[in-house]
Amino acid sequence: MPNSSSVSEFLLLAFTDTRELQLLNFGLFLGIYLAALLGNGLILTTVACDHHLHTPMYFFLLNLALLDLGCISTTLPKAMANSLWDTRAISYEGCAAQVLFLVFFFDAEFSLLTVMAYDRYIAICKPLHYGSLLGSRACAKMAAAAWGSGFLTAVLHTANTFSVPLCQGNAVDQFFCEIPQILKLSCSDAYLREIGALVFSVSLLFGCLVFILVSYVHIFRTVLRMPSEQGWYKAFSMCLPHLALVTLFVSTGMFAYLKPPSISSPTLDVVVSFLYSMVPPAVNPLIYSMRNQELKDAVGKLFGYLLLHHK
Repeated sequence: MPNSSSVSEFLLLAFTDTRELQLLNFGLFLGIYLAALLGNGLILTTVACDHHLHTPMYFFLLNLALLDLGCISTTLPKAMANSLWDTRAISYEGCAAQVLFLVFFFDAEFSLLTVMAYDRYIAICKPLHYGSLLGSRACAKMAAAAWGSGFLTAVLHTANTFSVPLCQGNAVDQFFCEIPQILKLSCSDAYLREIGALVFSVSLLFGCLVFILVSYVHIFRTVLRMPSEQGWYKAFSMCLPHLALVTLFVSTGMFAYLKPPSISSPTLDVVVSFLYSMVPPAVNPLIYSMRNQELKDAVGKLFGYLLLHHK
């Protein structure tokens, strides 16, 4: 039986053996990837170039766009290459890198969404203290803490996962390297150490989720006491995109990792992984810009500037 020291590569899940459908998969993945690159790249460029958007909310949104780009770039390019070149292989080091970066970007993103909830709470419930509590230095520290926590969590889980002996072959039932699928290849109780680390991480994420929910309880109580409908609209336009992102991120991620084994199947696992790894990075820019007139105006100005100078 092979162990982790003799496994030099893993075989990822093939969507289909039919060449035409493989090319169709490639086209679908390419479309999703380009949509994510365009949407998040547009947010990055707009926020960086428009000085009116140099505020805490848009600073955190810029960080979110960077994390989304990193997340989808960890999984999709390899999946596209495998579909295009009709292969399933990924090197042992490449698989470890996928796990490291995927956990890093996902954990950092959820930490950042928690920070963004705090930003919305201060903006609506304590507006007079907004400038003092969320200055540029404080924002930079909170963003750095989100990225740093993601990195430490990623190192912990990657080291635990790839220190487990493997003796169940090297075929991963997923189109990218995912911790639960790697652990299925283990042959000893050593995987319980990683299960313990996962429980610890889930507990921290649950704490962040509680913080977000409590923040929104205070936010909605404050909004409902506002006398004008204009105040309601402004508050909800600030909060609903963030709440939609949290809901999408948490629902797909929790279902992927916490669904009962009784309803688990290879097809369902692939669908759920597709939803939590690809859909949020692609649709987050759309969700955040739909009700944000300030961001729409800034994007319009950017396009106007580019068209003017192109002529």
